[in-house]
Amino acid sequence: MANKFQQGPYVVMNPKKYAGKGVPKYRSGWELAFMRFCDSNDHIINWSSESIVIPYINPLTGKQTRYIPDFLIQYINKHNKVVTELIEIKPKKQSILESKANNRDRMVVAVNHAKWAAAQKWCQRSGLTFRVITEEDIFRQGGKRK
Repeated sequence: MANKFQQGPYVVMNPKKYAGKGVPKYRSGWELAFMRFCDSNDHIINWSSESIVIPYINPLTGKQTRYIPDFLIQYINKHNKVVTELIEIKPKKQSILESKANNRDRMVVAVNHAKWAAAQKWCQRSGLTFRVITEEDIFRQGGKRK
């Protein structure tokens, strides 16, 4: 499993597929693994990193702020249809509220859910889909795609 604390610039191997501006930066080993997947997967048409800004209301402060999802990808699905998705890479523990979660973890999940609700609405208006990918999705071995 990749180290989730890795950070740095990603060297794009297939520049024709990268639709972002500048050098993409990964903020975790999980993002690095996803960048490598996008860069090398034949079904990915193009991808960009941190290229969309979505306003949302922070539930803790009540103030409008900005959410920048990790990736925008376009790919050909198993039905030969072109799909465009906004992707967030997040640890599973920051995406679901567990009964044993402490207050800090509960606040992180609440903010993430507010961001993701805004992203869902933005995607619906734009004709895209939004998906949160966790370490279970990235490192699934032998599993089938949803």
